[in-house]
Amino acid sequence: MAIRKIVELGEEKLRKISKPVDKFDLRLRILLKDMADTMYKAEGVGLAAPQVGILRRVVVVDIGDGLIEMVNPEIISFSGEQTGPEGCLSVPGRSAIVTRPNEVTVRYQDRNGDEYEASAEGFLARAFCHEIDHLDGVIYVDKMDREIFDDDDYEDDEEEEEE
Repeated sequence: MAIRKIVELGEEKLRKISKPVDKFDLRLRILLKDMADTMYKAEGVGLAAPQVGILRRVVVVDIGDGLIEMVNPEIISFSGEQTGPEGCLSVPGRSAIVTRPNEVTVRYQDRNGDEYEASAEGFLARAFCHEIDHLDGVIYVDKMDREIFDDDDYEDDEEEEEE
């Protein structure tokens, strides 16, 4: 198990565009394992390779239903809208309200180079969008509606809006 250092906001690598993976080899398998180990250790639900300093199009996600590894992922369709709280392992101690698609379909390759498509909605769609954004140098703070502060209570805001 190798835990990698998580790159934080302000470091240049987070803003660079990642290159596609063209070798599905032992190095990729090690990267995927290290990324998953790092994500779990940090108690996150997703991690993109640029967040560990590797500018490759590789993402791992686990919202509690098991690990999903995506190599060269791309969103091929999206619909609907959801607005909710979001944080990031590269932006520790901060969170914000972000609007994202409610449903997405992603085309990606697995660790062996085989192609797949996955459709997701709700929180999983949010996680896919968040991590794939990292591959293009985009961080949730670039898309946030507003930052959440310790004295904010997002759920109370929703209740007030409904009244």
